[in-house]
Amino acid sequence: MFIIAGIFKIHWSHYSSDLLSALLKTLEFTAASFIGAALLGLVIALLRLSPIRLMRIPAAVYTEIFKNVPLLVIIFLVYYGLAQANVIALGIFQAGALSLILFYAAYLSEIFRAAIAGVHSGQMEASHALGLSRLTTFSHVVLPQALRIALPGTNTMLVDLLKSTSLLVTISAAELMSEGQLIQSDTFRPTEVWVVIGAIYFVLCYPLSQLLLWLERKVRAGVPLLPRRRRRMKAVRALLQEGVPA
Repeated sequence: MFIIAGIFKIHWSHYSSDLLSALLKTLEFTAASFIGAALLGLVIALLRLSPIRLMRIPAAVYTEIFKNVPLLVIIFLVYYGLAQANVIALGIFQAGALSLILFYAAYLSEIFRAAIAGVHSGQMEASHALGLSRLTTFSHVVLPQALRIALPGTNTMLVDLLKSTSLLVTISAAELMSEGQLIQSDTFRPTEVWVVIGAIYFVLCYPLSQLLLWLERKVRAGVPLLPRRRRRMKAVRALLQEGVPA
């Protein structure tokens, strides 16, 4: 108790509004970056699976580059490098989100590629035999099954991306780590500041990871998550019950 009392001496109520603003900024970075990385990752995964060699090679090069370059280097190159090379001067939010998108799209593309390739080829052959187009086969047959396979790895990447927003402190992105630095400079109590910031990240990441695990179990069990699918399943059960003789 004496140790805890010796550590926590900052009046955190003075910084509550700033911490809330930083928390919201962290969540904004996470949401924007994950959506962008998932979309770009899916495109790259499809290019990697393309039968056309000229489409596979650039996608493979992209994946290998961004998988093997540290995220911190990417952040510096996007924020400082593009402006210095007179290509484009991005704002802090745009540069931070773009850095996370480029980095995590490489990992998500590998997860999506493995998931799509993991769908049995017989599924596609059966769809073509039924006269379904390639687009319909992919969107209604392959993609739903691939999403189930990709869900565990995707969930892990989402939590990791949330934690990686802390690296945006290097460009003063006004997220949690940046606010922690400001509070540390104001109070000169680094241990207390980083314990509290670490606790905030834990409070964000742990419930999120547990929620994603719950979602993963539900999907694995075949529970329909969308209201439209629930209604369809309910209607099918009702028809089946009507068809069963008393």
